[in-house]
Amino acid sequence: MKAIQAYRYALDLTPAQERAVLAHAGAARVAHNWALARVVAVMNQRAAERTYGVAEADLTPAIGWSLPALRKAWNAHKEQVAPWWRECSKEAFNTGLDALARALKNWSDSRTGKRAGRPVGFPRFKSRRRSVPSVRFTTGTIRVEPDRKHVVLPRLGRLKLHESARKLARRLDNGTARIMSATVRRDGGRWHVAFCVEVDRAERRPARPTSVVGVDVGITHLAVLSTGELVDNPRHLDAAKTRLRRLGRALSRKTGPDRRTRQRPSNRWRRASLRLTRAHARVSNLRRDGLHKLTTRLTREHATIVVEDLNVAGMLRNRRLARHITDASFGELRRQLAYKTQWNGGRLLIADRWYPSSKTCSGCGAVKTKLALSERTYTCTTCGMNLDRDINAARNLVALATEMDTAGSGPVTGRGADHKTRPGRQVATKRQPGTATADQTGTVPPQGRTTDHVLTGAY
Repeated sequence: MKAIQAYRYALDLTPAQERAVLAHAGAARVAHNWALARVVAVMNQRAAERTYGVAEADLTPAIGWSLPALRKAWNAHKEQVAPWWRECSKEAFNTGLDALARALKNWSDSRTGKRAGRPVGFPRFKSRRRSVPSVRFTTGTIRVEPDRKHVVLPRLGRLKLHESARKLARRLDNGTARIMSATVRRDGGRWHVAFCVEVDRAERRPARPTSVVGVDVGITHLAVLSTGELVDNPRHLDAAKTRLRRLGRALSRKTGPDRRTRQRPSNRWRRASLRLTRAHARVSNLRRDGLHKLTTRLTREHATIVVEDLNVAGMLRNRRLARHITDASFGELRRQLAYKTQWNGGRLLIADRWYPSSKTCSGCGAVKTKLALSERTYTCTTCGMNLDRDINAARNLVALATEMDTAGSGPVTGRGADHKTRPGRQVATKRQPGTATADQTGTVPPQGRTTDHVLTGAY
């Protein structure tokens, strides 16, 4: 099975090598800003000419936004814009132009409705101090040295790795991997190189080929499995909150940059800023490591994993839970499960966003119309079942997958209905006086169980 996979390693650069990498990142920024300024100038000129009544055929010729068009324009003007262009690899300028071409395409597609999701803004100019230094190499000499502790990149030469690249080297030696590109980027105060590799992965099967597990993510517990297992939420950000607050106060006492007076930051401010950046990077690395270990274990063991389609963006509007939700990284957990299930021969089912996994009784199928977030124990008013609400939701996810497999309707994907939880439809029948309907009791019998309702209170 062919798959695109990334291998990321930390670098130990010498001062001279760091200056060379920064020069290449600066070249990418210069090319990006020059091309963006040219595009903006032409757009403004054409808009002004339209206000004067100039015909469309007589307007200033438009500039192509594709990467070949931007590269052609750059090659025609690079002698005047950057006379030093020979000192850097052509891939550095290509990095900035490619980023601009992608940004312009995303903005155009968002305006015309071709791109789903939130509206994408117009590209901005990259700042020397605020932008993240990065350069991408797609051609030239890109290889891992035989000692597996060094890599070779175009114009940058031989760079030392902080750790061994034996896993990537073994695949390259066996002919089961092909390096497509290499990106050098400064992240968290350290330089890293990420290899985009086309890997020929062996076909794998989960350890339990018939196992179906429901995963209910949350804040109290990072994940609650339908098997009853509770995965603790490490809360790395809360654990580092005291240190981050202290480093932030120390940084505020130093002389930092001021754009209004053009004041340059002091060396002490730079060192304090680096310490704060490393502290944040450590939190991010711990969170990423825990998620990778959890998702790898789940995908290697279970054949079918069912998760919820949570509206994370909407959940972040709760100012009391936003920090805890971002620290748990619900979206990253689902993203890792998506590609790791494919790698390990399993499948990932996404429950409909409106499916009431927390409000449905996993024993009899009765659905509650309301379930407050403070109610951590699910008590069924029909069958009297008393169970932790997260375990109950995870069991409902497994039952949903079983129902779909039995019906032969395929994976549980898509948004489905556009309404909140309501009692299931019932056949109109005569009822005796004094008996309550489903709308009055707020529950439905097992046969009235539906799978197209809202998901609320599941976290």
